[in-house]
Order: sequence, then C-alpha cells, then structure tokens
Amino acid sequence: RTVRDAARVVGVHRTTSFRWRHRFVPGAMRDRPATLSAIVEADETYRLESQKGARNLTRPPRKRGGVAKRRGINREHDCLLVARDRSGRTLDFHTGRGQVTVGQLHECLKPVLPDDALLITDGAIVYQHFAEQAGIAHEAVNVEAGVRARGAIHIQNVNSWHSRFKSWLVRFRGVASRYLIHYSGWQRVLDDRRLTKPAHLLCAAVQLG
Repeated sequence: RTVRDAARVVGVHRTTSFRWRHRFVPGAMRDRPATLSAIVEADETYRLESQKGARNLTRPPRKRGGVAKRRGINREHDCLLVARDRSGRTLDFHTGRGQVTVGQLHECLKPVLPDDALLITDGAIVYQHFAEQAGIAHEAVNVEAGVRARGAIHIQNVNSWHSRFKSWLVRFRGVASRYLIHYSGWQRVLDDRRLTKPAHLLCAAVQLG
C-alpha cells in the first residue's frame, strides 16, 4: 500500500505511516542469507536516480516520469545488483550511480560466494574480470545476441526477480535513491515468503533493526 493508503487503513496520520515504514523496513531488509550456494545468477537492474523528498536538490528538478539526459546507462542511473542461487536465496546490493565495477563486485559478491560456486551472468566483461581475479567458476550468457539459455546456463531466475521488483515498485510512484535498498530488501523479504504474517515481520524488525 502507499503511505497514504496505509495510514487510512491503520487510522494514523500519513507522516506517522511514513515514519513507521522507514523505521521498520531497514530492520526487516537485514533478514538476509549470509551466503549463496552452488549455481548463482547475478545481474544488475538500473533505475533513474531520484532525489524525491530531498530539501536541497543537487540537479535541476525533473517532471514526474522524467528521463535521463544521455542515452544508455550512465551516472544518472542507480545500479541495483542482485545475486540469486537456484534454491531461491537472494541478495541485493545498491552499488551507487552508473554501471557496476569490478571493485564493487569484489566487495559485494566475493564474501557471499563459496569457492565451489558457479557464477552465471550476462556477457558484461566486468563479471569475467571479477571471476578470474576471485578464482570463481564463471559462465556467461550472451543475452545481447539473443541467447537466453544454454541448458542450465541462464540468468532467468534473477531476471524474473528484477521483473517482479519493478512491477511491485510501481505502486509507490517513485522511490528516492537513498531508500532504494530498503525497498529491494522489502521485496526480497516478501518474495522469500518466510515472513508471512505481521508478527513475523515485526519480530524481524525488532531483532535486526
């Protein structure tokens, strides 16, 4: 629900609804696996940088539904890196503006990949460099050439997660960049379907917040 709709249902002011949301979500989003295993798919998704709610913008304001000034992925976009193994365990990382780098892959993926993992990605060269430096087995799918899968070698699970996340995010009518990792963590908790009741979510927030 939107902040306003949640406030109406619960019977509180919208500012209270907003405050509760942004106190709860960071705790719940930290309910995440420590590592991934076996076959791991990794890919990024990008969203136009947003300063929604900021008092002092660092750029001229955009109209709702605005677009980047330059074509392609650039510093006007936020990068959300998602890694997902075949058992469904998922980790998300907001790496900042622009395309993901080899250094960021080392920081995000190296600690959560076991030595015997098989990393599957698209054909972006940064993944190849990372895998070689980290000593991790790696297979690439040339998505740009129209190759979606080679048997079990595909990134369809992580791309499906991206699709669900983007569809779910539409209802919020824009999310500020500083809260992007909160919302991806929120979606990850919902998608995992372990915390299925309000009490489960509250306990996660209290224990991990």
